[in-house]
Amino acid sequence: MFTLPDLGYDFNALEPYIDGRTMEIHHGKHHAAYVTNLNAALDAAGGAGADKGLEHLLANLDAVPEAQRPAVRNNGGGHWNHSLFWNLMSAGGNDGISAELATALEKELGGMAAFREAFAKAATTRFGSGWAWLVVKDGALKVSSTPNQDNPLMDASGTPILALDVWEHAYYLKYQNRRPEYIENWWRVVDWSAVSRLYQAARG
Repeated sequence: MFTLPDLGYDFNALEPYIDGRTMEIHHGKHHAAYVTNLNAALDAAGGAGADKGLEHLLANLDAVPEAQRPAVRNNGGGHWNHSLFWNLMSAGGNDGISAELATALEKELGGMAAFREAFAKAATTRFGSGWAWLVVKDGALKVSSTPNQDNPLMDASGTPILALDVWEHAYYLKYQNRRPEYIENWWRVVDWSAVSRLYQAARG
């Protein structure tokens, strides 16, 4: 059975950029519901390989019985995506990007400014609900986006090292329909030391 992870900081730790009430609802209601519904779907599927871990489960959705597959995809993705998302933010952010990641961003994506522009475009133009990603694929960095609670694990399109939730529940209480403003302010709470550690792990 999967469980809701601790947030790791107070609900209001990311203010004024992400408000405490949004974080309380986002973590305690939305993420919790994904965990509950995932466990229910896996129970109905007789386990369906959950003992091998969530990443393995999401990378092998074809092994899940067809009747439960949509629920496992949506709720398993929601659980995994949010678990990553919380760990990529911290109070006041952290600009401790590693030299290796900074160099890769420069060489492969044109530098931090160009990367942020491409990432923001992926997040802004994702129609409806979804996520923007920075992934490592075959050793190289790539910006992408996915709909709903899908993620790059599901189609082997890369190992995520940075993720941004652009579902309306992630920002609507504070920003209403101003998704670009939410995206711009979100950069202020990104923990680049955490991103750098994921980059190093993805590179092996």
